[in-house]
Amino acid sequence: MKATQNPASGVRVTPADLLRCAALYLRRHGWHQGTYYAPTTDILTPPACAAGAIGIATAGHKVEHFSQLDPSALADYLAAMATFVDYLDDFHPLFDIDEDGFVIDEHTSPYSWNDDPSRTAYQVVTALERAAERWDRLHTQEGGN
Repeated sequence: MKATQNPASGVRVTPADLLRCAALYLRRHGWHQGTYYAPTTDILTPPACAAGAIGIATAGHKVEHFSQLDPSALADYLAAMATFVDYLDDFHPLFDIDEDGFVIDEHTSPYSWNDDPSRTAYQVVTALERAAERWDRLHTQEGGN
């Protein structure tokens, strides 16, 4: 499709679409830990963390914080992040526990999970892709939404 063409009306981007785009972004441009994007000034497509890649997949450009997204893009971003968190909770749980042994947060933080020192780019890309596949299995019937 050329930039001057209008996209088909009625087509809705799913969380699975955004997660696959985020995984593709990381494959093409690299993975990063510690911040949304690797600190560069001369690259429009810097290496990104999982959340940063989902932000780029949603907005089409770097997003320093999800609050910078317009309302419809924000809803898409949050749905994709929730889908990713649900996947991590079920298959890669990583919970913060306080000094008394109580769980601080009931959901796996995608930020902490991404930034775990033992994490690899392969694991992050694979988790994004599997979260997308899981969303499709749970939300589609016979290939349709």
